Amino acid sequence: MLNHTEEDAVLQKTKELCQAILDQPALTSARESVTAFMDDVPARRQYEEVLAQSQELRRKQESGLAPSPAEISTFESSRDRLLSNPVARGFLDAQEQLHQVHQTVTNFVSKTLELGRVPAAEDLHSECCGSGCGCEH
Repeated sequence: MLNHTEEDAVLQKTKELCQAILDQPALTSARESVTAFMDDVPARRQYEEVLAQSQELRRKQESGLAPSPAEISTFESSRDRLLSNPVARGFLDAQEQLHQVHQTVTNFVSKTLELGRVPAAEDLHSECCGSGCGCEH
């Protein structure tokens, strides 16, 4: 168990890490993309429509029902329009970038606690779970 002084040191270093993350220009840009999306009501509606269509298709598949070709076509058309919207595309890219940073930090801290030392690159890559996991493999 950490004593109060050790907790303060860990908290201070954690705050420094958070500030270093915030200071990254790419993350500043990602946060700006999220804000632009949140301020763009039509883009948000478009995103919500695609999300609802996706959930409906998934629900049907999980129920053992096959989505109709028209439903699939409607979804694909809506998704293509969403992806061609620069504000929505920026939001989706920003979400992915922020997720990758989150996963990378989480993996690094978890592996540090597991190993009892700062992990080397091979420690992190040895358990790569695949695309999008944040392990950069």
